[in-house]
Amino acid sequence: MIQKHIRTIRSFVKREGRLTAGQQHAIDTQWAEFGVDYAAALLNLTDIFKRNAHTVLEIGFGNGESLFEMAQASPEKNFLGIEVHRPGVGHLLRLIENSKCQNIRVSNHDAIDVLQDQIADASIDRLQLFFPDPWHKKKHNKRRIVQEKFLIEVARVLKPTGTFHLATDWEHYAKQMLQTLNDSGLFTNLSADNTYVPKPQERPTTKFEKRGQRLGHSVWDLLFQKA
Repeated sequence: MIQKHIRTIRSFVKREGRLTAGQQHAIDTQWAEFGVDYAAALLNLTDIFKRNAHTVLEIGFGNGESLFEMAQASPEKNFLGIEVHRPGVGHLLRLIENSKCQNIRVSNHDAIDVLQDQIADASIDRLQLFFPDPWHKKKHNKRRIVQEKFLIEVARVLKPTGTFHLATDWEHYAKQMLQTLNDSGLFTNLSADNTYVPKPQERPTTKFEKRGQRLGHSVWDLLFQKA
């Protein structure tokens, strides 16, 4: 049995910033249709999306632009994004508001709580974690989200052939992710040499990533399948 509250230390810091008028308006007008409120009860994804389809769950979508791009490129799939920072939620809802995109739902809550309390066993086809906070100081490494107990939760919510796609521009974190996943016994590495994969075509290049590339940063993609 998986114990609740898989970590007591937050893997993020709330840097809220100010909501723009447009972001607040999008939250006020779009949340009722596209928002998913947090409650300690399992979600019925078929009801939420009004259909049964391949479902992608993304943890920490930032400003939402890459998630929005993926949803537009794959209208046959459902996309559920979790982001704790309200300006990012508002930005994504504004993108949705100005489009005909209907296959995104948004949660504005701690992803760990959402995973544990709201996502049913074997209900997700693909889980994405792109550029999580690297907590680069050694004394803060324990705050990183990719840890053994988190992986147990990821494996629980993935379908039997579900995939887990991660990306980071922090080499030390990439190595830790790789070792933790390879050692977990919960996943099969889908790379040719049991390390990293080339950037999958379906993952858009984010604004954050482009800025890093201009500075000479590398990016490591990891792709695993539930064992």
